[in-house]
Amino acid sequence: MATSARTVRSNAAPAGRERESKETSRRPELTVIKGRRTASNAVGEGFERLLTWTRARSMPLLQVVVAVAFLAACLLGSLALRTQMAQNSFEQTRVQDNISTLTQDVQDDQAKLDELEASLPQKAQDMGMVPQQGSISIDLSGYQPSKGAGHE
Repeated sequence: MATSARTVRSNAAPAGRERESKETSRRPELTVIKGRRTASNAVGEGFERLLTWTRARSMPLLQVVVAVAFLAACLLGSLALRTQMAQNSFEQTRVQDNISTLTQDVQDDQAKLDELEASLPQKAQDMGMVPQQGSISIDLSGYQPSKGAGHE
């Protein structure tokens, strides 16, 4: 007794394959691609393709335009902030250089003043001046103005 092999055919698919079979059974969309392009027409064709792409999607064109405008605004804002930060950095460096220069000028002037003060007694003697020999001091700690010598 020979038994023949049986084959069973069914449209049932395993759990994970149901989606695959439905997706693969759909035909892909066909689009026409023009072979000739000119430099001036390339931008127009690109814009037309963008419009066609947005119409084929569930997202409306307005949402795409708003998203692109937001991204462009963010890009420009970031560029403006970076430019301002660079300008501030250059300004800070310039101010610090000015401060350093002015500090050095003050130190030079102070050194010149100290040198002149040190040479002052010698110049006075060269002019014939004599240093003071004794000093007189007046103690006004107990001074009381007289009553008749007031302001009238």
